Amino acid sequence: MPKRVAKADLPTKACAVCGRPFAWRKAWRKDWAEVRYCSDRCRRAAREKPAAR
Repeated sequence: MPKRVAKADLPTKACAVCGRPFAWRKAWRKDWAEVRYCSDRCRRAAREKPAAR
């Protein structure tokens, strides 16, 4: 049986919208470098924000 990685040992990032830290998920294994938002709600909020200059 394969050994599991503790959740505390997974890489984390800060969300570009809310700033909260979020951990790596298996669904993001192929594109972790491009993941910027912690949730669909933050992704939608980013689209609604006016561009900062």
